[in-house]
Amino acid sequence: METELNDLRGRLQGELQWGSLMRRIYATDASAYQELPLAVAIPRSEDDLRELIAFAARHQVGLIPRAAGTSLAGQVVGAGIVVDISRHFTDILEINPAEHWVRVQPGVIRNELNMALRRHGLLFGPETSTQNRAMIGGMVGNNSCGSNSVRYGSTRDHVLEVTALLSDGSKAVFTSLSREEFDEKCLLKSLEGKLYRDIRAMLGPAAVREEIRREFPKPSIPRRNTGYALDLLMDASCFDEQVDRPFHFGKLIAGSEGTLCLVTEIKLHCEPLPPPVSGLQCAHFDTVDEALRATLVAVQYDCYACELIDRFLLDCTKRSPAHRDNRYFLVGEPGAVLVTEIRGDSEEAVLAVTDRIEAQMREQGLGHAYPVLFGPETAKIWDLRKAGLGLVNNMPGDSKPASVIEDTAVAVEDLPAYIAEFNEQLKERFGLECVQYAHAGSGEIHLRPVLNLKTAEGVELFREVAQFVADLVKKYRGSLSGEHGDGRLRGEFIAQMIGEQNYEMVRRVKQSWDPQGVFNPHKIVDTPPMNRQLRYAPRQTARRIDTVFDWTATRGMLGAAEMCTGSGDCRKTHLTGGVMCPSYMATHDEQDTTRARANMLRHVLTDRSGDAAGGFDPLDSQDLKQVLDLCLSCKGCKRECPSSVDMAQLKAEFLQHYYDAHGAPRRAKRIANYAATQRWAARVPWLWNALFGWPVSRRLLNRMVGFHPSRTIPPIAKESFARWLRRRRVPESAGKHGVVSLFVDEFTMY
Repeated sequence: METELNDLRGRLQGELQWGSLMRRIYATDASAYQELPLAVAIPRSEDDLRELIAFAARHQVGLIPRAAGTSLAGQVVGAGIVVDISRHFTDILEINPAEHWVRVQPGVIRNELNMALRRHGLLFGPETSTQNRAMIGGMVGNNSCGSNSVRYGSTRDHVLEVTALLSDGSKAVFTSLSREEFDEKCLLKSLEGKLYRDIRAMLGPAAVREEIRREFPKPSIPRRNTGYALDLLMDASCFDEQVDRPFHFGKLIAGSEGTLCLVTEIKLHCEPLPPPVSGLQCAHFDTVDEALRATLVAVQYDCYACELIDRFLLDCTKRSPAHRDNRYFLVGEPGAVLVTEIRGDSEEAVLAVTDRIEAQMREQGLGHAYPVLFGPETAKIWDLRKAGLGLVNNMPGDSKPASVIEDTAVAVEDLPAYIAEFNEQLKERFGLECVQYAHAGSGEIHLRPVLNLKTAEGVELFREVAQFVADLVKKYRGSLSGEHGDGRLRGEFIAQMIGEQNYEMVRRVKQSWDPQGVFNPHKIVDTPPMNRQLRYAPRQTARRIDTVFDWTATRGMLGAAEMCTGSGDCRKTHLTGGVMCPSYMATHDEQDTTRARANMLRHVLTDRSGDAAGGFDPLDSQDLKQVLDLCLSCKGCKRECPSSVDMAQLKAEFLQHYYDAHGAPRRAKRIANYAATQRWAARVPWLWNALFGWPVSRRLLNRMVGFHPSRTIPPIAKESFARWLRRRRVPESAGKHGVVSLFVDEFTMY
């Protein structure tokens, strides 16, 4: 296959890589799954995408579309070619303020889109917890929702038009169609026309639509994302003259996880900006059950979000440097907090509503504290809630809260009974505890039982818990996937959730759009068992090495690397703010993320094949050296990563082992001994400044040391700081009005 890949690389404007480093970096997302892809493509144009489609069809290779790679169900994990659109398909193509829409490429980041829309008084509503790096293409693929879905719904609700490349490489534009326009599409002599004819044959019979209504999740559940959205697609005038709704294939594409086509442009409906004042009522409860019953009160009001945070998550914030201070609003140690967002034109208007909510909760005996937060304090609470994925994983040991059943949704009125039965059965049948948080107002709680997926027993339990919850969700006519998609995690349960006849219809849809099965294979249709291809193999252990640092707190160096969940917080750009990760902000290359470095460390430390450095020290790895090279050791990840991954310490450990094997390079020695060099040079500053001030000599000396030739070198002052200080007379007023401490490093000194 290498010859064929070389030939493909020559025809692409973008990149195609299949070395061990890139394959291992792209082998995982934010899920529990891992599989080495055949190659990684970073296309630059639609022509590149057409070349990839043709190659995939010719060689029966899957194409796996990938944006930020934050999927929790393994949507972008597979053995084919990963198609990373996050580098080049990043343009906001058109904003129409008068008609409230925007047209974007799939690699546009959700928050950066809203930065551009804000000056027009507009907003793209759906708000995932990964909003500062999640991309519109991924949000369409998963039909993402977020904390404010009680107000703004899902991504699907905002899709006006989708431009995509089909399985034969042809381009199609999908938009709302009247009955007459639908009939015209059916006459097209192209693959696009066949898609319309096929769906008319599938959904036209009334008995088929009735079967879908009978088996699919309740229509009252806003977060329904199991399989393809046939229940929404069929609700159109082209199938039933009594229905006055247009047909739109965009409803099918949203939530299809890249299994039907490659999306190149999306036209989205935008909302007016909400009222300017946001208030968060943080009601305290003794139990999760009490908080869920209070949810039925909160959603009666015009809320913008209604989110649950349980005791387990609150306790995790105690261990996070970035979130420890955000606990100030807590009164005692509540078992759960329900955060309800109310907006208005003033704080008084917000308080008028929150007071009514509090009064009704008190009347029903629900809750014991109801603080309301405004201004910058609200961002701290949302940051705390959105960090849940990383925070709950940041517990010591091999047992972690597993994302096995974290996406179930039921009708909000069924939520208290569903969660109560879930907790009772989980403890009784499996003896497990569960983390519970997120979208109570939309009928969806993220549930994460604590499992050890490094043992065969844990992997089997992973499967048993998933089956138990599928049965329970079906009992309540809920959706096994609310916003995170089916992926590899829930795909095998789709037939059970929607019925065998409807699952056969899903198969027919996939066959119609993708007859050769090249678009993200084994997702939604023909998904393998959910406990295969897991990130952690049973009994997986790190190769034994003698470390310089004490890694006891993380149960070894491997444990420190495994703290990374893959949530991709390190992929935020400079527009978001914060520090992590400066090298990624500069390059926008997945290789330069903290996540990639942690993944590569994990691969190297668990590689038992003996190919690393001839079977000796696994840290003597060229791939590892390459992926760690641009880490600045700034420790931004230590603070800003929700899992507190300390890549600076991990890199220091690696460098010591690598230098032990190969010797420290001249550049490293010069930097390590910079203070001594400066002490010498300070005796003849004129000579130093002449040598490094003249471009020709500076370039030559830089090359000798190992610096970039164009890098400037700081000039040396005529006298050192210490010498200057000795000549100063201390003023009489010194110390009378406080103390200023100046820490003098070698740069300040010389």
